[in-house]
Parts: sequence; C-alpha cells; structure tokens
Amino acid sequence: MTTAPPGAARGVVVVGAGHAAASLVGLLRQEGHTGKITMLGEELDYPYHRPPLSKKFAEGDLEQWLRPPEFYREQEVTVRLGEQVTEIDRGSGRVVTASGERIGYDVLVLATGSRPRPLPVAGAELAGVGALRTLGDARALRKWVTEGRTLAIIGGGYIGLEVAAVVRSAGADAVILEREDRVLARVASPELSTILTARHTAQGTVVRTGVGVVGLEGTEGQVQRVVLDDGETIDCTAALIGIGALPCDELAAACDLERGPAGGIVVDEFARTSDPAILAIGDVTCRRVPGLNSIGRLESIPSATEQSRQAVAAILGTPSPQPETPWFWSDQFDLKLKIAGVVRPGADIVCRGNPESGRFALFHLCDGIPVAVESANAAPEFMAGKKWIGAGTPVDPGRLADPGVALRDAVH
Repeated sequence: MTTAPPGAARGVVVVGAGHAAASLVGLLRQEGHTGKITMLGEELDYPYHRPPLSKKFAEGDLEQWLRPPEFYREQEVTVRLGEQVTEIDRGSGRVVTASGERIGYDVLVLATGSRPRPLPVAGAELAGVGALRTLGDARALRKWVTEGRTLAIIGGGYIGLEVAAVVRSAGADAVILEREDRVLARVASPELSTILTARHTAQGTVVRTGVGVVGLEGTEGQVQRVVLDDGETIDCTAALIGIGALPCDELAAACDLERGPAGGIVVDEFARTSDPAILAIGDVTCRRVPGLNSIGRLESIPSATEQSRQAVAAILGTPSPQPETPWFWSDQFDLKLKIAGVVRPGADIVCRGNPESGRFALFHLCDGIPVAVESANAAPEFMAGKKWIGAGTPVDPGRLADPGVALRDAVH
C-alpha cells in the first residue's frame, strides 16, 4: 500500500490561473495530494499557453489550453474564473474576493504573474495602442496585422522582436523603436543583438535604436504617429508597447510579505515566502538566480514550471527538486533561439557555427567554464551548454569553436 505524502490533505488555494498555477494543480494531484484545491483567476479563460501570443498570433488557434477544461473537473480542482482576490487575511488564513467572500486555506499559493509595464506618455490611451499579455491582446494584434496596419513596436526586447518577425512574415510593416543603443540590451550579449538586428533588417523590419518615445499622436482618437525625443515623428496605424513587465505583487505588499528591491515576492528554493503558509511561483517571484550572487526575477515558462515543482514539494513535505539552470526560448523568422544561463559582462565569447547560416551557438566562458549559451537552430550545442553550466564543466575554447571537433571532445 502506498503511503500518502505528509501534506496530502492540506487545503490549497491558488491565486492566479496562468502557466505556473496550472502546472501546480496538475502536479499536486499527480504526486498524491488529496485535499481541496481552489484556483482563482481574474481572466475569463481557462489557463492557456502564452508563448504563441507573441510567436504565432497571426495564424492558427490562439486558444491553446494548458489542460482541457474537463481535466480540472476530473481532478476535483475548483476553478473560479473572473474572480478577483482583493485581500489576504494572514491572521485568519483566508483570502477575500471582490464580492466579499472569504475563502480559507491551509496553504496559499500566489501565482499572480506580471503585467505589461505602461508607457507614461501622452497618447498612450489612443485606439490602436496596446500591449501583449492576454488572449484579448493577441486577438487585437491579429486584427491589426490582417488589416495591414503599419505597426510601431516600442521596445526592442524579446516580445518586440518576436512580434516584428510575425508581422513581417505576414507582409505588414513594422518598425522597432528602442531607447538603448541595441536591442535586447538588458538580457543578451552585444554579439547576439548584432546578429538579430541584421536578420530583422534583412527581412524588412526597420530597427531604430538610441531613440526615446515621448508621445503618441492621433486623429479622432486613433493613433497615427509616434513622437521621438528629438521631435521626429514616426507614422504608424497601430502601436505595441513592449517595454518590460511588472510583477503583480500588490496583494503581497498589502499583507507585508517580503519583496525584492525592484518588486516581486521574495521566495526561497522551496517557493516559500516570508510567511510559512504562503508560497509564490512564476513571474511574480523574486529569487536567487543560479550562477549569480543576487536575487532577481526570471520571466519564463521553464522557471514557472520549476517553481511549481518546488511548491508541490513544500506542500506535500517531500524532497525539493534540484535547482535548474535558467533557460528560455524565442522564435524569430527561421531562428529557433534557445538561451541558457545568465549573460554577464566580461565573459569570453566563443562562437561555434556560422551566424550567417542561421545555425550557431555563442558560449560565454568565465575562466574557461561556461556560464551562458545563446544558440540558434543548434539543439546539441544548447543541450551541451546547459549541462556544462549546471555542472561547472571546464572546456577548451579552441576545440569548442571548431565544429569539426565533437562537443564531448571540447571538455577538458
């Protein structure tokens, strides 16, 4: 007879209904949890895949459910959509909804995610101006592309680049406006930024860097142009704001949970917050990043899935999984990008493959040990790099750069 985990009967309330939340409830039942599970989501849709919203919004089904709706019924998970939680009463172990209902918990899991960072300029409220986070946002973006609008993308991060690639592939015009001196300035190496800028430019995307946006102007309430800080205007018929995301940590702030310097709920390797009865997972969290002596936010599906596993272990009282090397992916034109580790200044970069061919890997080495890898259409290099980063494996830079040398033979 199988023994139930120590925390199998604990009542769990999950605030949020995104990827982290859906992963958590599925894993809880899979690992033997028998207690009550309630998931509260503000959106009206069941948990769905978010990556296609920026990578494949121009065609196909946007509504790609993480689990079919009947899954939650079969697993006896109470899902309440369109439900806003307005307060956490830590003293009584209850959450309060907008309707005033009080729902008790043994364990509370905050999976509230993040929201697009707003652009604080005049005209941001004009019709045709939007961000990309929800199914509704993606539907609006699809409509703009179908109508052949000229899209101004404010922000040269991964979301902006992915959207530009889809827009150009659909035959519409796109211009990227980035205030830093290169795209992906905060998250990628200058080498990768240069490669991607060249690829986008070759595909007809206009990429403008070192430009600040100070306003949006329109006619009869419809956006018509972007105003730059030097007075220049860029004509457009739609504008997407993609300047980063803010953690939805207001509930945590209101009940005095510890938060990071730049926001986000601070958690440990078990997804535990400063309150032992409250866990947090996904984009809303701030945690120690493997490979760095600091805490930060990791906004990615693999990170959300990893923290879901950690939270399940904490709830059930089972051993926590080993920390994973951070990684994420991006699709841009014919480039299947996979990045692992944390890009940091001062690392030596070894290129394996030819960027012009579309298949390459940039290995970042510190004292001969890989700390990050940025790859395109190079699955073996990515997998090897991710493994080496996690194990701290030293490599020979010269042999690593030679595609004629097997990856296993590049290890010291």
